[in-house]
Amino acid sequence: MEVNTDVLVEAYIAIRDEKDALYRDYQENLKRLETELKVVGDALMEICNSTNADSIRTKAGTVVKSIKSNFWTNDWESFYNFMQEHNAFNLLEKRIHQGNIKLFLEENPDLLPMGLNIDKSYAVRVVRRK
Repeated sequence: MEVNTDVLVEAYIAIRDEKDALYRDYQENLKRLETELKVVGDALMEICNSTNADSIRTKAGTVVKSIKSNFWTNDWESFYNFMQEHNAFNLLEKRIHQGNIKLFLEENPDLLPMGLNIDKSYAVRVVRRK
């Protein structure tokens, strides 16, 4: 059985286009739902604030007012020095920046950090004919 490359490329592009359309629809629907949740959540927060309640029990469920915190720094050097001074490196998440490690290894092929795992695999990429 001979495989026709033209047919496979056409199928690949058609599937990718359909996938992209589904993803765009998903993003639009998700954005709409997130907006609706914010409107309802803001209304519930107003009720909590106006009644001075930390929680409100209803037949459908319980509203719980809580504090959400996000942390960031504008001064990485000072933050790094702080972590070093207090031996608090656990304040950062442990992950490797994929682009930076790839570039580092390309520029330093003789240096390989101990414990580094690398998974490489081949993939095909199809470019649409203009």
